[in-house]
Amino acid sequence: MASEPKKSIRIGGASGYWGDSNAAPAQLVDRGDIDYLVFDYLAEVTMAILAKLKSRKEDQGYAHDFVFGVMKPLIRKIADKKIKVIANAGGVNLEACRKALEQVCKEAGVTLKIGTVEGDNLLDREEELRALDIREMQSGAAFPAKLMSVNAYLGAFPIAAALDAGADIVLTGRCVDSAVSLAPLIHEFKWKPTDYDLLAQGSLCGHLLECGAQVTGGNFTDWRDVEAGWEDVGWPVAECFADGAFIVTKPEDTGGAVTPLTVAEQMLYEIGDPAAYILPDVVCDFTGVTMVQDGKDRVRVDGAKGRMPTRTYKVSATWPGGFRLVSSSVFAGYDAPAKARRVAEAVLNRVGKMLKEAGLPPFGDVAIDVIGDEALYGGSADPRRTPPREVVLRLAVQHARPEACELLAKESVGTALATSTGRCGIDAGRPSASPMVRLFSFLIDKAFVKIAVKIDGADVSFAPFLPPADHKDVVVHPTVPDAALPPGRRIETPLIALAVARSGDKGNGSNVGVIARKPEYWPVIRASLTSDAVKAYFAHYVKGEVERFDLPGTHALNFLMHESLGGGGTSSVRLDTQAKTFGQLLLSIPVSVPEAWSNELAAY
Repeated sequence: MASEPKKSIRIGGASGYWGDSNAAPAQLVDRGDIDYLVFDYLAEVTMAILAKLKSRKEDQGYAHDFVFGVMKPLIRKIADKKIKVIANAGGVNLEACRKALEQVCKEAGVTLKIGTVEGDNLLDREEELRALDIREMQSGAAFPAKLMSVNAYLGAFPIAAALDAGADIVLTGRCVDSAVSLAPLIHEFKWKPTDYDLLAQGSLCGHLLECGAQVTGGNFTDWRDVEAGWEDVGWPVAECFADGAFIVTKPEDTGGAVTPLTVAEQMLYEIGDPAAYILPDVVCDFTGVTMVQDGKDRVRVDGAKGRMPTRTYKVSATWPGGFRLVSSSVFAGYDAPAKARRVAEAVLNRVGKMLKEAGLPPFGDVAIDVIGDEALYGGSADPRRTPPREVVLRLAVQHARPEACELLAKESVGTALATSTGRCGIDAGRPSASPMVRLFSFLIDKAFVKIAVKIDGADVSFAPFLPPADHKDVVVHPTVPDAALPPGRRIETPLIALAVARSGDKGNGSNVGVIARKPEYWPVIRASLTSDAVKAYFAHYVKGEVERFDLPGTHALNFLMHESLGGGGTSSVRLDTQAKTFGQLLLSIPVSVPEAWSNELAAY
């Protein structure tokens, strides 16, 4: 007889990226009272790095940190406490990761069943893909001539199948970040592929956990409210229920903070249309999500809705795309910003002439950033600012040939005695050209991807849910009328007085989520922060359209800014290649508010 589903489970989010602190899993195992420990390691550039490592040595290509930095010291405690582990640490070499973990278990004298989910890695099917006349999903570009990695974003049901078959640890390659948290909910609560609202709630839970301490006060706008606890910040724990609701919290007596604003910031991190957050298992609508404080460092989250998933998987390929070089130096004294800009101009003009004489084409993208003089703000910099007496000149270029970049490296150092005074270096020696990895994203029919689930190397039966081939998703956005604004005289205040914000990258685009500090602030924010106003504020970055989306449940706005990253985080020469600062930049935009609010907003 099948066992009854549990009433609740606790999931600990132990990693937000490859390189995250190994303090997280130890804290969660020792103090989190968790049932599941989940890890998210993979990003597009990570896959390319792992593929390159595997090409050099057959037993490489997975996240060694997970096996030897996390599981080796914790494996006995994990086994004793019967904590199940899910990680996408397999990268591009699941079998090597499984064997290494088996050896760790053997040396520790513990017996654990290790499941794997294969099928995301499509690199060995490159010729089949080329025959499909695939185009990049945003730009329409043709398939790259040479690939470094090709991986489909798989969902949670294959992981759940491994858990159903008795796996204690499940390793995957590329999957959507939220799948490692959704899978145990499917397994424990017996959710079906058509339980769309439940799957949307579980996916939201995973989205909140996937970036580690970002949801527990890390990267939070109001950082002074939590900075005293950074030394022992609490990593997130989700207490999840069979009806889909869950509570975000953290281990007791740890630093950080869990409030509706810290959680809402993470919900809006790196999303596009919040009414159509597309995942392999469900299309989520987060516009009606509510977040309520349910005790100290406990926030109850509910209200996500779901629809039938699309028939396609998103696939991310990476390919070698030339070279990039960044040169940096410090300028001090009077007119420091002007001196830095003039040196950059002189160096580029000199090297441009040398490239022409050598028969080489000019540089592709070029970025000149005078750090310390509001470089990130561009035309939205404060015109009243006092010129700084100390700045960093960052000069970055792209080129198809490494020798062109090396020429800039030589001349950026070699002009030290022929240009401005008050200049010193940052790093010893010259900078070096580094190869760029470019991203190529596309959609593929789910039937093309062959998923295999295994336990200790033996096959487990798994049949994926395939929506109808002709299924088209219909997106309905909430209708939010423009509210009447409070009467009386008006003044301007920076947005940070009214809201918090979080931003991130979306390929060559970016998003900024803005959450009102109080519900009554939301109509005022909406009146000032139009799509046109935000595009004008980021005119130095945004080359495409700016879309604005409403989230009434959390009194929030999400701005999706197309063509705003200069090619995307893996190849851009921008100072901020992943839009990590954009939310904080936008918080300086002036907002028109009633003068009667001046006292309560005085702190800003």
